[in-house]
Amino acid sequence: MSDGRYLYRHNDRNLPFSASDIEAIKRSRRELLTEAQFVQDATLYDLDVDLIARVAERAGIAGNVDTVLEHYRLAERVESRWAVSLAAVLLFAREPSRWHPRCGIDFAIWRGTERRSGSEFNIQKRLRIENKPLPLLIEQAHAQIKQYLPQRSVLVDLFFEEHLAYPEFAWQEAIVNAVAHRDYGLKGIGIEVDLFDDRLEVRSPGQLVEPVTIERLRQRERIHASRNPCIARVLTDFGLMRERGEGVPRMFDTMEAEGLQPPELSLEGGCFVVVLRSTPVYSRQTMQWLAQWRNTGLSSTQIRVIGFAQEHRGVFTSKDYQKLTGVDAYTASREIRELLRKGVVERVRHKGREYRVIDEPARRRELSTILTDEFPCIGKLLSQQGFITNREVCALTGLSRIQAYRLLLRLVEQGVLEQVGRGRSAHYRLKSQVHPSIDEMHHD
Repeated sequence: MSDGRYLYRHNDRNLPFSASDIEAIKRSRRELLTEAQFVQDATLYDLDVDLIARVAERAGIAGNVDTVLEHYRLAERVESRWAVSLAAVLLFAREPSRWHPRCGIDFAIWRGTERRSGSEFNIQKRLRIENKPLPLLIEQAHAQIKQYLPQRSVLVDLFFEEHLAYPEFAWQEAIVNAVAHRDYGLKGIGIEVDLFDDRLEVRSPGQLVEPVTIERLRQRERIHASRNPCIARVLTDFGLMRERGEGVPRMFDTMEAEGLQPPELSLEGGCFVVVLRSTPVYSRQTMQWLAQWRNTGLSSTQIRVIGFAQEHRGVFTSKDYQKLTGVDAYTASREIRELLRKGVVERVRHKGREYRVIDEPARRRELSTILTDEFPCIGKLLSQQGFITNREVCALTGLSRIQAYRLLLRLVEQGVLEQVGRGRSAHYRLKSQVHPSIDEMHHD
């Protein structure tokens, strides 16, 4: 840009891009991709034709095996024979371990929460999922590991149901990413999945690829770069991944939506490590209490803070919000103002920046006061015809058009009404699936 900034296009947004990131990408592209190296003794006869046909069908590619492999840049015609790349044998060979001894997944179940050695060696069960082409390896790993994951009770519509201790999307995404993005140039180490009493760890050989960093992933940026672009593309067409940079942010959202700790990401011993913990952030009582905030339009981070407050005297501060959600002070302030506007929290006057959560019974009493005591005429008309307009509110209450609009907006934000239409044709109808009906309020 003329002002010295660098930008790159992501979907419909222009995002800042530093000069160092640009140089890192150029440097990585100059390096020879391991997956693109040709395997001298591999031929087309070593590949699973049926598996190639499955991928071609899903991707809508017409033609024979040669055409499909050329489409994905997995093979190249050299004189009178086809040269096959490492990516091709990893993806489609009947026995890929002939060319890569550690291209499988080592799954271990440990007793307790720590690794022990010697006489205290505590591996309870070990499975080697290997010698399968990568699409089938991922499918088999998902099926076999799922059998050993513990169950836990999850609150669903005020009833506890038994779910896997780890959300299915989160642990499966961690495995898919490990397979797709690992460094296949490291042939002495494989992917390791370790199940402890309190956590699941997935270790993938290799460092992160620039410009992806641990910090950016923790901040849930939709950033994506692949060490193995051909492998990633085939797995995407096979339906096992999307390659849109949304997987890790969605892992965070999925874990938090079920009341669990966010994923822990780190680099250890030349491996990228993802840790998913099964320990709930909140007690069962808090999870049950949080059910009242469903379908109220609150974000997962806002609900997380409300849960924190419930277990800490019902209050939280702006610093608590920032620490829990990882946002800056400006974002925390904006989201807290939204909670204030929706009537979810109130400011604790003598504490300055401390906020108290208003529980649902109190909100119901407040709404009941508005619709039955303060403005009973509004509640009566709503119970009769099921909706009301701004003009009708003005006529019934004597409020100005702006005052009536603000009152209706307040009821919309608190989930009592929903707006239908815009401008002069707008009207507001009861949202009975979220809150009790007006008749029930009168009865209360």
